[in-house]
Amino acid sequence: MRINLSGFTVAVMFFVAGLTLQAQEAARTGLQLVIPDSTHLQVLELRSGERLVGRIVEIREQEIDFQAGLGKVTVEIARIKTIRTLPASAMKNGDFWFPNPNNTRLYLSPTARMLKQGEGYFQNIWLFFNGVAVGITDNITIGGGMSVFPTDDFLSDNIFYLTPKIGVHAGSNVDLAVGALYIFLPFDDGFDDGSNSAGILYGVATLGDDNHNLTGGLGYGFANGDLADSPILMLGGEYRLGKRISFVSENWIIPDGEAALISYGLRIFGEKLSVDLSFLNASSDPIFPGAPYVDFVVNF
Repeated sequence: MRINLSGFTVAVMFFVAGLTLQAQEAARTGLQLVIPDSTHLQVLELRSGERLVGRIVEIREQEIDFQAGLGKVTVEIARIKTIRTLPASAMKNGDFWFPNPNNTRLYLSPTARMLKQGEGYFQNIWLFFNGVAVGITDNITIGGGMSVFPTDDFLSDNIFYLTPKIGVHAGSNVDLAVGALYIFLPFDDGFDDGSNSAGILYGVATLGDDNHNLTGGLGYGFANGDLADSPILMLGGEYRLGKRISFVSENWIIPDGEAALISYGLRIFGEKLSVDLSFLNASSDPIFPGAPYVDFVVNF
């Protein structure tokens, strides 16, 4: 059998050119175009602000076919801003549940989950405490903040703090992290014991998925370079009740102490903004329903 080599060569050249154009278009837009299996779905954010939920079913040179809830649509690759691949379980009774935007924290305590590189959030607690955290890499987060009490001597009467954290994904639904809370008073005489710095060194583990999880940790307090003899135990967790609401609890136990500090309440959230409405209580002398704790967080 004779083969028309010139025709075959031309066909191969067109095929390779098509793959090259497709790769160049994806590279230009910074997208990873893949056809997912049936256990995953994809969320396309278009540059127009429109969002599509479904799966890519075909990839061509400069466009894709996307199977969405209302049928198959063709989308130009240049129109796509971001693509996220999520478990198919993100669809609940036909409604898309966006990923939990606050999986790295409870109230005051961190979980072992990490911010992705470039992700971050701003947090305000009780109006007077403000902090920011940013993912330097997928495994390293740096945070910090300060209080803003409106006093005559602003710098001396307010505290400053740093919150570095390093974490790893240790297995299916298991994350581990270590970190620190470092509080300092650079413009004041210091705390009651004469030191101008204090904080806690901790290790923490989180079990479960982003919607339903438990977190446990141990921390050693320190002041003026001296480490506490006994650790503090933290137990907490989050249970997502609906698309935009979770129950959150965070509890501190001091082994040598007489009481535990417990907290419980609701987190109401969207994809970028969340508000925590909860209560704090001491197990030794509880009050009903507890002292109010309020914060809001903006993710970026």
